[in-house]
Amino acid sequence: MQPILFRFVVVTLMVLMLGGQCLAASENEWFVSTYGGQATENSIDDILSRDLKFEDSRFLVVALGKNLTIYKELIAVEAEGQVAKHWGYQDHFELNGDVVFRWLPFPWDDYLDTSFAVGEGLSYATQNPEIEKDKNGKTSKLLNYLAFEIAFEVPNVPGWSLFTRLHHRSGVFGLFNGVRGGSNALGAGIKYSWGGNTP
Repeated sequence: MQPILFRFVVVTLMVLMLGGQCLAASENEWFVSTYGGQATENSIDDILSRDLKFEDSRFLVVALGKNLTIYKELIAVEAEGQVAKHWGYQDHFELNGDVVFRWLPFPWDDYLDTSFAVGEGLSYATQNPEIEKDKNGKTSKLLNYLAFEIAFEVPNVPGWSLFTRLHHRSGVFGLFNGVRGGSNALGAGIKYSWGGNTP
């Protein structure tokens, strides 16, 4: 295992296993999720404003996470580690670790419990992704990871929720190895939470 990959895995596991003990008001709630989707040609800022154009590249993600704390019943803070498999035009694995900030209250929660989340972290691809090379001319195995998610709790089925997520990798305007640009994918999946109160 490459040294940078080893460090990435160790740090992600430490956050997941110890993070909840380091923060007050931890719910000690774990979750596991899986989601799949497809890469899109659209940039992150025009996904909602233009017609979607999909690439011939699909992916499946399995994630394990933990709820670290909840602030005033408004925002949940979570840590998450992911393993993703890409196939189609690009064929590689991807490891992601992120901290997720989840906004909890919505006016219609009595009818459909909804949350909105933003995740920020690191993404490591086992090969330089072909789509990123084609779009940007340059990429890197290690890039920034960003996620936007809307989740809906399954009514009358405690612990289960459905969600849709924007899965984004980028160089953050050259911060990562001089990479400008990145890749986007849209997915949907299911999550199961246990060991505490489900946000």
